[in-house]
Amino acid sequence: MSSEPALNPRNQFRGRIKHIHEGDVLSEIDVETPHGIVTSVITTRSVRELELAVGSPVLAFVKATEVALARL
Repeated sequence: MSSEPALNPRNQFRGRIKHIHEGDVLSEIDVETPHGIVTSVITTRSVRELELAVGSPVLAFVKATEVALARL
């Protein structure tokens, strides 16, 4: 049995690529969603293989092993 949580609508965001900061090995991808900007760091090779470009529609999957909160 896998300990990985199943993907569900709460951790998926539809959006469009707003900006790509391409590096030699890693790239930062800013995705504009109805809930704000989500930034992903992926390999530059993946950017090229997925043919990602500014304006491309994408589905961002969020996976967090830990999220810390502080009361304001």
